[in-house]
Amino acid sequence: MANPKGSSFLSQIVFILTFSYLGNGFSVDPVEQQRLDKVLKLPGQSFNASFDHYAGYVPVNEEFGRALFYWLIEADEDPDSKPLVLWLNGGPGCSSIAYGEAEEIGPFHIRPDGKTLYLNPYSWNQVANILFLDSPVGVGFSYSNTSSDLLSNGDKRTAADSLAFLLKWLERFPQFKGRDFYITGESYGGHYVPQLSQAIVRYNLATGDKTINLKGYMVGNALTDDFHDHLGVFQFMWAAGLISDQTYKLLNLLCDFQSFIHSSSSCEKMLDIAGEEMGNIDPYSIFTPSCTANVSQSNRLLKKVHAVGHVNEKYDPCTEKHSVVYFNRPEVRKALHVIPAAAPAKWDTCSDLVSSNWKDSPRSVLDIYHELIHHGLPSSIVMTLVLFVLPYKSGDTDAIIPVTSTRYSIDALKLPTITPWHAWYDEGQVGGWTQDYAGLTFVSVRGAGHEVPLHRPKLALTLIKSFLSGSSMPTLKEQVGISDS
Repeated sequence: MANPKGSSFLSQIVFILTFSYLGNGFSVDPVEQQRLDKVLKLPGQSFNASFDHYAGYVPVNEEFGRALFYWLIEADEDPDSKPLVLWLNGGPGCSSIAYGEAEEIGPFHIRPDGKTLYLNPYSWNQVANILFLDSPVGVGFSYSNTSSDLLSNGDKRTAADSLAFLLKWLERFPQFKGRDFYITGESYGGHYVPQLSQAIVRYNLATGDKTINLKGYMVGNALTDDFHDHLGVFQFMWAAGLISDQTYKLLNLLCDFQSFIHSSSSCEKMLDIAGEEMGNIDPYSIFTPSCTANVSQSNRLLKKVHAVGHVNEKYDPCTEKHSVVYFNRPEVRKALHVIPAAAPAKWDTCSDLVSSNWKDSPRSVLDIYHELIHHGLPSSIVMTLVLFVLPYKSGDTDAIIPVTSTRYSIDALKLPTITPWHAWYDEGQVGGWTQDYAGLTFVSVRGAGHEVPLHRPKLALTLIKSFLSGSSMPTLKEQVGISDS
């Protein structure tokens, strides 16, 4: 589907014709298109779903023929009363369908045969309507009629296209206009989430439009600030005994003020050495088994902050491969209303073409945090351990964007502390640690890797419940019913 960049009229014609190939039909009436986008049943689904879900395309640029693929999964009970949560995976170049839906927070998870599904008991659609977006074009089933678009993606256009998507998507789903809206994501989503939040806030201020009623945002194990990300990664690897003293010193020397996106050849060489010293472990979750199908993954993964995932009903380090099998099946594509003429010949979880041709990536998004906090928009950061600001969550066994990196970045914001560092609990056990700042909450999830909902799904569900309710993470006293009075 490649058109010359200058042939805008031809691109528009092809764009319209492409939509006519939709197996579910195409309507110029956006609300009628909502009906056509409804997914009836998925191949391999042996259970009845108590909720409706929809999938399809939304055009974001008709001149070049860019369209983004979405999958909306309504709340399983009383969806009209529940908020709308957008989920964004990172990469850059990784699919939110592949990771967010199929192995993290979505209800439809894939078994190892790549053909059958099971219902995720900890799906976030228990508490919200979940919207998964493959962004930018070239990721998942999202596409452009202008081939050069796939070679010119970057942070700025991704945010602009995602805003255009939301405005047009809400015309198709008017029942969500003005609904409480939250943005969540992980990894390179540490750029996507605050940048899109900023674009929405600025759009609302400029137009007075409240169609997108943004209430907050949350990011997990997020790429945030080049200097602090690198500083924290190297310190974590050294403290965890993954690398030698000498390698630790040289990493700090040669990779100073750089990131996995902006790095030098000397830094790259030290990352290779670090990968060799770490051995064949999964750096996204250092204490769980790695996928033996890829013995060189430590070297590869250290260089790119892809949101690679791994767990099924029982821990399966090769879960990503199951998604590749499932979403390449023609009957699956048909059920999800994928346009045959626009679909990639081979669907993959992440696009190397997109990531290797990324055009703009700021070295820090801390300035955006300051701007959003100034406008009163809360954030939560979650890290593995768990980092949960009302933009931050974090897993504590992630060596890619570890809890140390996030804590350095939060310290750099110099925000006043509201509630000091303390443990939070789930069923009487420590689920992680948390601290509330003015405008931000940091949460770590105990024992989680890079993808918190994958490794600790029950704790992640507790996390999103607290986030959406605007409450602090549960304490031991709350768990056992002891009053503070």
